[in-house]
Amino acid sequence: MAEEEAVALEEDLYDDEDTMKDKYLTFHLAGEDYGLDIVYVTEIIGIQRITEVPDMPEFVKGVINLRGKVIPVMDVRLRFNLPEREYDERTCIVVVDINDSAVGLVVDQVNEVADIPEKDVEPPPRTTKGATNRYLKGMGKVDNEVRILLNVDKLFFEEELEMLANAAA
Repeated sequence: MAEEEAVALEEDLYDDEDTMKDKYLTFHLAGEDYGLDIVYVTEIIGIQRITEVPDMPEFVKGVINLRGKVIPVMDVRLRFNLPEREYDERTCIVVVDINDSAVGLVVDQVNEVADIPEKDVEPPPRTTKGATNRYLKGMGKVDNEVRILLNVDKLFFEEELEMLANAAA
């Protein structure tokens, strides 16, 4: 990611909380654009060396040392059962705060901070069994395109969060 893009995104991340309403960090993953509530995002870093931890689910790539703090890292592609791909210079780790725990989310590429008002968010589609995908918050309409909005709180089951906390300890 270009240095000026990173600085612009960081400035957007630290606006007042009132101005964070309806703002989503958008990113690219396996040919689709996704978004997550900006209030969960603490920072965006380039891909770095990830230390593998035994006995973790396949989608947990391991842990990183972020300024002296050990942070578990999840590959979002693997969590969503998408094909794995090699990391490149556009690959980023989006550090989010889930229940007071920092977790890194590996994404193909960070796009921008987008304003998606609540009125432009449709409910997620139902599966054939009538349920909705637990990871999805909704479908955000931006111009003539759609962003898949993620429910950050539901990316992990409670026991998975405990496992990640133990791995980072």
